[in-house]
Amino acid sequence: MKTVSPTLQATLTELDPELIAIRRDIHAHPELSWHEVRTTELLGNRLVDAGLRVRRLPGTGLLADLGPDDAAYRIALRADLDALPVVERTGLPWASRTDGVAHACGHDVHTAAALGAGLALSRYAAQLTEGGAAVRLLFQPAEETVPGGALRVIQEQGLAGVDEIFGLHCEPTLDVGQVGLRVGPITAATDGIEVTLHGTGGHTSRPHLTQDLTFALAKVIAEVPAILSRRVDPRAGLSVVWGSVHAGGALNVIPANGLVGGTLRVLDADVWEDAGALVSEVVHQVVAPYAVHVDIDYTRGVPPVVNAADSVDVLRDAVRMAGAVETPVRQSLGGEDFAWYLTKIPGALARLGTRAPEGRTYDLHQGDFSIDERAVIGGARVLAGAVVAAATRARGGVPSPDVSLR
Repeated sequence: MKTVSPTLQATLTELDPELIAIRRDIHAHPELSWHEVRTTELLGNRLVDAGLRVRRLPGTGLLADLGPDDAAYRIALRADLDALPVVERTGLPWASRTDGVAHACGHDVHTAAALGAGLALSRYAAQLTEGGAAVRLLFQPAEETVPGGALRVIQEQGLAGVDEIFGLHCEPTLDVGQVGLRVGPITAATDGIEVTLHGTGGHTSRPHLTQDLTFALAKVIAEVPAILSRRVDPRAGLSVVWGSVHAGGALNVIPANGLVGGTLRVLDADVWEDAGALVSEVVHQVVAPYAVHVDIDYTRGVPPVVNAADSVDVLRDAVRMAGAVETPVRQSLGGEDFAWYLTKIPGALARLGTRAPEGRTYDLHQGDFSIDERAVIGGARVLAGAVVAAATRARGGVPSPDVSLR
């Protein structure tokens, strides 16, 4: 490893300006889930030029392989391509040029970092091959939807022959240069809930002659989360939060239909398995006194991301190689469809610090979300380091402390 790391280090340094430029290009041209056509084409062309074997997925997204098909150990790096239906408010020169769409979750950062790692490793292919390792880049569409693009990648055999997988997620509460690691669950299970009530509408002066649907909907909003908190072990961390309510349009009219939608998030995978049935039971109990008809659309989202201990050790090596600082993090109630990969093979997701030191803490999924662009460069180094460390450990070795990708 000592003999090849300076080459990889020099290559990463050489790529830094290109990675920033590509990230800005992707940021300026965001595309929604399942519509990442331009982004897929941009990445595919660059990876083909670098000599990787590229397979485009149906619709959008792609896989890119480096190293022999019969490698003894194959390491995957995953990035997600899609943006959000959010109006960007950063005012930056490379702000979104697409009305109502923005990279407000940092997927442009994930993508540029994985691309940079792949391009650097492509010049390192001989050493990887000699060590019996290979690399697959997974550029996944539609992380922000349910069901997400990870399931499409798995269906298309994206994990075939892969032994271990790594990914990054932007973390705006950590400074650039910090990388959050955690063994075990690092995100939560996340599901979608829509409750629609139907009843006999009428005049607000005669609620006794109607099913007072708005009142019943208010009971669902207030009581369902409260009851669930008493039906589930509090250590499971179950949380229902409503994000959308629609009922009526006039002050003196009781509507015939109303809808409330939100998310259920839970830290415990076992509780998640039974959450849908429990929500249905509780909703029906709450609305029963009001004689309304109820429809429940419960959408299973993603399980928790559960990081394997050995894979977190690999990331620790990678963080050290990148000259970054390892930071312990707590399990988040956020959801990530990277979790589906970890139901098939071991791996780990790291949280990549994006905040400028002493700068503002931005929130994800907001139109003003902004990053310190050094996170792109650091992310590429962490992902490249993960491949080096995983390949070394797969051969029974431990990466030398002298290896540096700074």
